[in-house]
Amino acid sequence: MTTLSKIICVGAGSAGKDHMCRRFEKRGFIKSISYTTRPIRPNEKDGIDYHFTSEEQFKSMSEQNLWQEQDCFRGWYYGTTKASFENNNLFIKTPRGLAAMKPEDRAQCFVIYINPPKDILRKRLDSRNDADDVERRIRTDEEAFADFKDYDLMITDPNF
Repeated sequence: MTTLSKIICVGAGSAGKDHMCRRFEKRGFIKSISYTTRPIRPNEKDGIDYHFTSEEQFKSMSEQNLWQEQDCFRGWYYGTTKASFENNNLFIKTPRGLAAMKPEDRAQCFVIYINPPKDILRKRLDSRNDADDVERRIRTDEEAFADFKDYDLMITDPNF
């Protein structure tokens, strides 16, 4: 029997992944802090929201075989180190990042797909001060999630 010991939250931009993670953290889960090369947003803190790094450093870590999974999404790199995967039990991933996981790693995980209606996503994205264009994010997310089926639970409640 396989023991599920990790939770992964997946969803489009502004779906509520961080909100979901905060709820799990209040119950004792420990969230992994991913690395990214995307620009930091005004309300984010390095080492808390992400480890913000250069593309050169990210690629160097790849050459050192430090990644449990990595992905290039919207032109920026994202990744979870092997050490972080072993030492934490709560993650946010993209569909491609999830697909890049080894089957034995995926077998340890319960994946929650947060999928509110598109009008809610657009409203939330419009209210953000973000490093990316809203329409570009929506198009990219639609492509990324077009055939996404690798989840254990989907939440569609717009009030989540």
